[in-house]
Amino acid sequence: MAVDIRVIRAGQMYRYYLRQTVVGDGRRPARTPLREAQEQAGVPVGRWMGRGLAALGLAPGEEVTEQQLRNLFGERGRHPYADRIEADLLAKGASAKKAFKAGALGRRVTVTGVDFVFRPQPTIYLLWALGDDETRRVIEAAHERAIERVLEWIENEVAVIRYGKDGIYRVRPPGGLVAARFRHYQARSGMPLLHDHLLLSVKGQRLDGKWGSVHTLALHENTVAASALYNELVAAEVCEELGLATEPRTVTPGRRPVMEIAGVPHELIRWTSRPSDQIAACLAELEHEYVTAVDDDGEPRFLPVVSERARAKLNAMAARKTRPPKQTARPLAQLRAWWKASAILTSGVAADVITSLLEYACAAAAVIRARVAAVVDVALAAVDVTATVFVMNDGGRFHRRHLLAEARRHLALVLRGRRRDLRLDDQVVAAAISTHCLDISEPTTVRDLEAGYRLYTARWALSDIPARRRSPTAAPDPDRHPPGGSWRAGCAPAAGPGRGGVGCPPHPIPVRPCRPRRCGGEGEAARHRGRRSAGPGVRRRRPSAGGDARAAAPARAGRPRARRPGAEARPPRGAGPGGAARPAGIPHGRRALDVTAERLRHLQDAFSEAADRAHTTMNRYTRRDDTETLHPVRRDDQQAYHPQDPGPHRGWEAGH
Repeated sequence: MAVDIRVIRAGQMYRYYLRQTVVGDGRRPARTPLREAQEQAGVPVGRWMGRGLAALGLAPGEEVTEQQLRNLFGERGRHPYADRIEADLLAKGASAKKAFKAGALGRRVTVTGVDFVFRPQPTIYLLWALGDDETRRVIEAAHERAIERVLEWIENEVAVIRYGKDGIYRVRPPGGLVAARFRHYQARSGMPLLHDHLLLSVKGQRLDGKWGSVHTLALHENTVAASALYNELVAAEVCEELGLATEPRTVTPGRRPVMEIAGVPHELIRWTSRPSDQIAACLAELEHEYVTAVDDDGEPRFLPVVSERARAKLNAMAARKTRPPKQTARPLAQLRAWWKASAILTSGVAADVITSLLEYACAAAAVIRARVAAVVDVALAAVDVTATVFVMNDGGRFHRRHLLAEARRHLALVLRGRRRDLRLDDQVVAAAISTHCLDISEPTTVRDLEAGYRLYTARWALSDIPARRRSPTAAPDPDRHPPGGSWRAGCAPAAGPGRGGVGCPPHPIPVRPCRPRRCGGEGEAARHRGRRSAGPGVRRRRPSAGGDARAAAPARAGRPRARRPGAEARPPRGAGPGGAARPAGIPHGRRALDVTAERLRHLQDAFSEAADRAHTTMNRYTRRDDTETLHPVRRDDQQAYHPQDPGPHRGWEAGH
């Protein structure tokens, strides 16, 4: 994603930002003022942003000082001018407690803000790094305007302030939010990477004038939609100003393509992504160690196939292991000269292409603009967006934010770098929800009643989608089926509102996954029983002896099963009580109940007998406990067998 998010906490994490992030990810010398450290690092000073600045006495574009950062983010959410407010009240004779309270913005919090990192597509910051000064200024201006537009969208449609008991009341901050923006020019590896850190304060003012805290979960949930909006806006601004166009580029085989500036050689992108190659090599080694790890008994510790969850954790481990040390910050003019020389010498691209990169991109854009028309059909876009979100989300269930992010990706693909109406994405989402989506929400909280948290699925049924039945002897596909055993091999994932696969009609909502022992053969069921979600540190259960015996059942499938003497012939699978075929309304995997009055009487007698035996056993042990002699209990026994007294809270807010 082009937008990352990280929580800022008062304490050590804030000090990290104050010592390194605000000075270009470099090492800030001790006892050096912030402005002087930024000049030495060659990065611009921080600037205030957001509509909430007026309530704090600040102005957009004003320089961010160290004392203001410390009060707002380091002192658990105080006024940026808290020191001045306290000094004025103390001079007027107010008490210290009253003066301290006047400088606070509501209750003190541990999470004081979130850090949004905005970075454009690689081809855009390559043009910024290797182009002339005019190209650099155009890209930086487009980058800033895209950040402002995303922040405005967050203020108007995402950010909410919770208050009341258990946060039952939720309101948009009418005055907006407050954020400090800091610009960086390079990555840890020294390669060009134009990106801005937007430190967004969680403090917001309610309608009654009181200050509350923005719910950070809503910010995390909408990060993908914010990233899609930023990518589309910055690419459209750059393309319109410089006469460029975008094209889809496949980064990872099997993954969705990303939109990049046409005409920029891919070798230059590889030149800037050398750390990614190192991470990929380290990830391959970690995955090999993962699948070959054994315990003391020589049994595999994990599943033989790396799941998506395990791969994400291994990828984070590889990124930490290959993370280079921070480079010494240098002025931008020196960095651009060094980048151009390094690209000519090491990228494998001809020098004339690098020096005339903008001209090559403009020539490619002219061909694309002549071939691709900027026509957006809202009805067709709604179908495409709904189908993509339905397939990409687990169980075919999604929220409005998923549709919004996909609508922005769709518009970027169709328009190829052209500007659009700012409300066009909302129109596509509204058409998708009204025409192709079914509301399946079951609200249990106040938040579930909001439009952004309604749960949807597609209106299409499985009968409308052509499907193929896989061979029962086909090997399971680990990329298609989760290792937890939610589906059997040969039972495809959900292609409709339910979770049944091919041959499994959709179950009514709420859905439950088909059990392997009912949907598939006994051999597949035995293999699925031992599977669990694969994650680092999770061991695989060994199959039991019964599972091994049942695994051999398909080999005996061709032989008739011997019947016990006197046993009645069992009706065929799918037959009803009288041997007739099962009605079409009963879902696959569910057995129809054939309970007669006689059978119900037998069940009642069996349950009564079991209850009598349980009461007899309980009474016998109760009498035995009453007659036994009580032994004194030592303090060490109580500590060993009883939970300890609860100590001080050391949970999430304490940083653990």
